[in-house]
Amino acid sequence: MGQDQTKHQIEKGLKLYQANQTAKALEAWTVVLQTTTDPGGKFRVLGCLITAHSEMGKYKEMLKYALTQIDTAREMEDPDYLTEGYLNLARSNEKLCDFQKTVSYCKTCLDMQGTTVSLQLNGQVCLSMGNGFLGLSVFQRSLESYEKALRYAHNNDDKMLECRVCCSLGNFYIQLKDYEKALFFPCKAAELVNDYGKSWSLKYRAMSQYHMSVAYRKLERLPDAMECCEESMKIALQHGDLPLQALCYLNFADIHRCRSDSEKAFPRYEKAMTLMIDIGNRLGQGQVLLGVAKCWLITKDHDKALMSLGQAEELAEGVGNKLCTLKVHCLCEGIFRERGQQDELRERVVKSLQCVEELEMYCGMCGESIGEKDTQLQALPCSHIFHLKCLQVNGSKGCSRCRRSSMKQAFV
Repeated sequence: MGQDQTKHQIEKGLKLYQANQTAKALEAWTVVLQTTTDPGGKFRVLGCLITAHSEMGKYKEMLKYALTQIDTAREMEDPDYLTEGYLNLARSNEKLCDFQKTVSYCKTCLDMQGTTVSLQLNGQVCLSMGNGFLGLSVFQRSLESYEKALRYAHNNDDKMLECRVCCSLGNFYIQLKDYEKALFFPCKAAELVNDYGKSWSLKYRAMSQYHMSVAYRKLERLPDAMECCEESMKIALQHGDLPLQALCYLNFADIHRCRSDSEKAFPRYEKAMTLMIDIGNRLGQGQVLLGVAKCWLITKDHDKALMSLGQAEELAEGVGNKLCTLKVHCLCEGIFRERGQQDELRERVVKSLQCVEELEMYCGMCGESIGEKDTQLQALPCSHIFHLKCLQVNGSKGCSRCRRSSMKQAFV
């Protein structure tokens, strides 16, 4: 198959995919992959297959195509193709919760500067890097990457990228328990979809609605949370978007748990877990198990709660997510305190404190924990995060944490 025919078949597949005829689109692209003699065409069709498998939640197949794509780019010795190939490798590993590899591949992309395509992709690379750092609970580096991605989005007038970054920032602030910002950013994403998204995939609307739903739940606005989650799920089901379906089931379960309705929560956690296992989202599995443990605590079944927490801890340590590990320690701490198991309690208290120290989850001014309760936060230009009230009371004379780091280095 020559260059023109390859291009025609790729376009045909794209039209089928946009018309929600996924199976036919995949068939058309697979034929191109098997028959084309054009390296550029092969690279492009692999990109289509990577995107399609990502949206279907078939992350192992996504990684397989990304590895083939990077081999094709190496054969072509073209820096533009190499940059895009490494970005797809980063994204594949991000989906499979291999966050160290995500960050490493993103750094490789950013090192390959100088070409037009590389510069255009930098915003997407920074977004994936931010997601990688967030998966590892490295909050300062995560925020730094998201802010860079936003700058690229604004400089290139890339509204789709801006929308995706806003959703990621919503997730970022959910984890740090600044729920006002956690709602602000996905609301901003929803505005972008309404203003600019007529030609975009419906997944952008679904994504913003899901993140709004989580923030509403955290703010205890449960009817709003349910409405947004239902809207997101409707689109996810329509498009066969398994990753988003898994997240929606998890959020539905959490909403029912917040209403102390364990009877409705448990089957939704079960459905979320089945989908998370199918797609390979290990961090998602850990989050499901945390929710299940909290449900068992509502019913006062401490043994089953501890069993779920043990599984969650194993998954969290496997992917390197320190925040999930910290949540496990805190919940175990509460159980052992209630049971009067002093040795186990002391062990968990020590582990919790070590986790907080490693995460640097404390305000550099008052020294109190960040992420322990719903508190407004503010980041300085260096991306170190403080309580907003501390900055307002004390004023900002530069970053106290950066100053301390400089002093430590001076004495080393």
